[in-house]
Amino acid sequence: MSLRLFTRLATGTAALALSAGAAFAAPDVQTLETDIGEVIADSEGMVLYTFRNDEEGVSNCYDQCAENWPPFFAEEGDEAEEPYSIVERTDGTLMWAKDGMPLYYWINDTEPGMTSGDGVGGNWDVARP
Repeated sequence: MSLRLFTRLATGTAALALSAGAAFAAPDVQTLETDIGEVIADSEGMVLYTFRNDEEGVSNCYDQCAENWPPFFAEEGDEAEEPYSIVERTDGTLMWAKDGMPLYYWINDTEPGMTSGDGVGGNWDVARP
């Protein structure tokens, strides 16, 4: 391999690593148009929810609740920008929140854009933009 080609590959790899690091600094979310209007979803289109029993900055969904409503986890070192923030759970894991309210998935949403968790038990709402 020539020195010139090696330098280009090394430079390209370094740029890719830097841009990938920046991509993980905020939650990778999108706004989707669904049958119930605009909602917030992850990068793969899986809809996110809020729990009415949570408090701003506090998750109250653990054990069986968290099995049915998995948290939208954040990674150590992620940085939040308004309206998003990071909530630390009692087990030390981190999760994303919007407007202070922790974000979750619904186990029964099996395809992108599904909103079957909206209104479950009178406690769950799709996250809105």
